[in-house]
Amino acid sequence: MNRLTPSLLLAGLFSLGGLVPAVMADEGITGQLGAGLGYLPYDPSGSRYEVVPLPYVDLDWGDVSLSGDDGLSWAAFRANGFNAGPFASYLTGRVSNGSLRGLRDVPDMVVAGGYVEYAPDDFWRLFVALGSAVGGGGGQGGLSGRLGGELGYPLGTGIIGRSNITAHFADERQAQTFFGVSAQEARASGISQYHVGGGFQNLTLTQSFAFPLGGNWSLMTSASWIHLVGSVADSSIVKQRGDNNQRQVQTAISYKF
Repeated sequence: MNRLTPSLLLAGLFSLGGLVPAVMADEGITGQLGAGLGYLPYDPSGSRYEVVPLPYVDLDWGDVSLSGDDGLSWAAFRANGFNAGPFASYLTGRVSNGSLRGLRDVPDMVVAGGYVEYAPDDFWRLFVALGSAVGGGGGQGGLSGRLGGELGYPLGTGIIGRSNITAHFADERQAQTFFGVSAQEARASGISQYHVGGGFQNLTLTQSFAFPLGGNWSLMTSASWIHLVGSVADSSIVKQRGDNNQRQVQTAISYKF
C-alpha cells in the first residue's frame, strides 16, 4: 500500500462506486481494489506523521500491472520466472511548513525507469528497480532505486501473510532534494547547513496480512519499520527535526474480482 496518488485515487473512486468489479472483469483485468487509511511519515526525514486516506490497488491486465507499492509497470520480457520492463510511479513531495518552515518545498514528481524481477510463483519474489524523478525544479529530482525480496505464506483459515525487506538508494541529487540544507535554508529555518552524498538511504521491513471477510472481501493490513542509513541519517534535518527510525501502519478493505 502507498500514499494517495492521482492514478490510485481514480481506481479507488471506481472501486467505492462499485463499478470496477463489473466493468474491469469484462475487460480482462483481475486483482483487488479497496480503500483505507494510513499512518505515515509526512516526509522522508520523519519530521512528523499524518493520517491519510489510501486506496488499496493491486491490478493486472495481461502484462500490465498497477499497484500501490510498485506503481504502473509493464512486463515487456518474461522467461523462466524472470520478468522485466519499464515502470512509472508517483513520488510525493513536501510542503515545508511547521517544523520544516524555511526549507524549500519539494513538488510531487513522477519516477520513470526500469525493473527486473524474479518471481517463480505467487509466494516469493526478488526485485531491483532504478528510475529517475522528473518534474522537480531547481536541481530537484535525480536517480533512485530499490533492491529487495518478499515472501508470502498461508497461515490457515484463509489468512495470508507477507514479509518484505527493501533497501532504497539514491544519487546525490535525489538525496539532496529531501535531506540537504543550503546556506539560505539554514538561515531561514534554523536547521544547520548540510550537503548529502549519494548511496543507500534506508532499509525498510514490512509485515502485511490479508484476512478474508467473506465472499470476495478482505481486510488488508501492513506495518513497516524504516531505518535511515548513510549520509541521509546524518542529515541535520533528521537530527534536528526528524527520526532515523520511522514507522508506518496501513489498513484497507479490498474487493477481489
